Amino acid sequence: MAGWSRFILRHRRAVLALWLAALLAGAVAGQRLPALLSNSFAVPGTDSQRVLQVLQTQFGDRSDGAFTVVLELDTAGASRPAPAEALALRAAVTRAAAALPGGRLAPFHRVRAHSGDTVVYGDIDSSLTMARAQGYTDTILRALGHPPGVRHVYVTGGPAIQHDLNPVFDSDLRHGELVIALPVALAVLLAVFGVSFAVTIPLLFAACTISATLGIVYGIAHLAVTPTYATNLVELIGLGIAVDYSLLVVYRFREELAAGRTVEEAVVGTMQTAGRSVMFSGVAVALGLALLVAIPLPFIRMLGVAGFLIPIVSIVGAATLQPVLLSYYGRRGTARIGLLGSRRARGGAERFWARLARSIMASPYAYLAGGVALLAAASVPAFFIQLTPGSSYGIPRTSQSVRGFDLLTSAVGPGVISPSQVLIEARSGSVLAPRSQAAIGRLVALLRRDPEVASVFSGVGRQFVSAGGRDEQVIVAGRHDYGFPQAQAFVARLRGTLIARARFPPSTEVLVGGGPAQGVDFLHEAYKYFVPLIAAVLVLTYLLLMRAFRSLLLPLKAVALNLLSVGASYGMLVVFFRWGVGNRVFGLYQFGQIEGWIPIFLFAMLFGLSMDYEVFLVTRMRERWDAGEDNASAVAEGLERTGRIITAAAIIMCAAFSGFVAGRIVGLQQFGLGLAVAIFLDATIVRCLLVPSLMAILGRWNWWLPSPFARLVRVAPSPLDPRLRSLEARPG
Repeated sequence: MAGWSRFILRHRRAVLALWLAALLAGAVAGQRLPALLSNSFAVPGTDSQRVLQVLQTQFGDRSDGAFTVVLELDTAGASRPAPAEALALRAAVTRAAAALPGGRLAPFHRVRAHSGDTVVYGDIDSSLTMARAQGYTDTILRALGHPPGVRHVYVTGGPAIQHDLNPVFDSDLRHGELVIALPVALAVLLAVFGVSFAVTIPLLFAACTISATLGIVYGIAHLAVTPTYATNLVELIGLGIAVDYSLLVVYRFREELAAGRTVEEAVVGTMQTAGRSVMFSGVAVALGLALLVAIPLPFIRMLGVAGFLIPIVSIVGAATLQPVLLSYYGRRGTARIGLLGSRRARGGAERFWARLARSIMASPYAYLAGGVALLAAASVPAFFIQLTPGSSYGIPRTSQSVRGFDLLTSAVGPGVISPSQVLIEARSGSVLAPRSQAAIGRLVALLRRDPEVASVFSGVGRQFVSAGGRDEQVIVAGRHDYGFPQAQAFVARLRGTLIARARFPPSTEVLVGGGPAQGVDFLHEAYKYFVPLIAAVLVLTYLLLMRAFRSLLLPLKAVALNLLSVGASYGMLVVFFRWGVGNRVFGLYQFGQIEGWIPIFLFAMLFGLSMDYEVFLVTRMRERWDAGEDNASAVAEGLERTGRIITAAAIIMCAAFSGFVAGRIVGLQQFGLGLAVAIFLDATIVRCLLVPSLMAILGRWNWWLPSPFARLVRVAPSPLDPRLRSLEARPG
């Protein structure tokens, strides 16, 4: 790090110019990024994905770029529109279809809503992807106009809802940043640094790294379907990580200057200590998120890619931009401007951490038992977690597309919007053969008796039988939204018993697709890979921390305590959302299920994020141990010197994650709350109480790293006998 830091300082103007270019380019790309984003819940290699492909190729089934037009008729004067009004209505819908490239009109239907109003609805199909189609929402609305006899005109469907949610995402993001995250970050930085130009360094660092990350995501979004959450993810998590890392580095830089070093020596010393800790932390975060790329689900994989880029760019920034900023600010730019009471407040904080350290050293077993009991109790509700692949109910209901969706749902039921689709394929011959038709008849009869089925649609027309007679579909509308437990249970029942009881001939294959089945397959495939993901994260984290701490037991302790933090985070998701505490206290959604991607993403991210505080705390303790102090003194002094800065960093991180919670999308609320709770518990109970108490109990075993393990991670061994510490610097 010393040689690298000096190299960067020699070329600091070029480095600064490159980051300025990244800042400007990323700012432009970030403005254009939302139009490229859309969610894809495809599940490659599953029955539901195969059904989707067959229905698209053999039946011309709608793609994810299709719109649904919903017309609420003015029935005050008559139960049906006049002939002239009907012609005008058809002309308007035809114009709307023509406004969409490749737009095709599907049959329109007339139904009654629960309010008694007459509703006409139908699809405008296209071959566009959702990301491209969403830009035509306003065009279709303008083409429809306001036909006579129609009270309200709505354009809904996936692209229209996505189009109307983009401003919600943007508004929520700006509110989370400007009202919550940035003011809290600025207040904490002022509390730590005092009135000083130093408070601007973390903010400049965050602006550059976030913009650079957005620029990369913008390029990726042209190549692969990127989730709509990507912008919020990059900006809010990027803000928390960037300010967190920069805070640790600037704080250490001021300590180096206070020790009498020159600016260049202080920069080099800072990068060798706090800079090294930041590198290890960033790599830990990146490794956890990189493993998400191995999960073969586009939604989780691309979220993992976006999340992975955040710490990677932050590491690059910490290694290049951070030393340059420190050198330009120097002693004068990072100096504290003395104000009345500031030194007294700082001294009071240091005395608090010193008293806490002495108290923990005196009663480590009491602190350990109390902290573990508290985290275990917070984890218990996690056993009641219930997952959903997604839902249409966790979004604001005010946009025209969502109001149209709600009107249609009240008229035809949620199951008709996203039905189950049973595909019968003839391996040889035709599905119109008598034995196959008899089995289909038995299946339809069984379905109509099922309590979850609202209606069944089948027949021998072009809508149900392919042109060659090889494939036939049966459409099953349920009574609940596709992500609800009842819909998931029905899919299991349909695949497990109903199809078997229909006794299809061996020459046919029966597959279940549609929204509910795709949701079930999404959860199954995601969690099939979750256990290997956990194992990989644990092993990689252990090896990384073994190298960082030069210890055999400290990484094991860190992994165990991190699991407790993650469990408590899961438990609080249940308490706040399923049990309604968040709704009563903070006005959050009360939602019985947790979106399925959230526990996976939380685990991968939290294991890395919590390493920030672990590495910063324990490396300070290691420094004191290597300097010759005994274990109790090293642990106490490490906590005293870092407790204040860890608390400050955690407050900033929690504020950034609270930006998600303050939004209006239930998935992001759940994600933000899980992150904020875990970081809060990790920085308070875990790092400031459990870690020092457990290290006090372990004593000199904390610092033991035998030669075989030291060779494995390529560091010097750390002998158990304190008399041999002088030999640690010699390679094993």
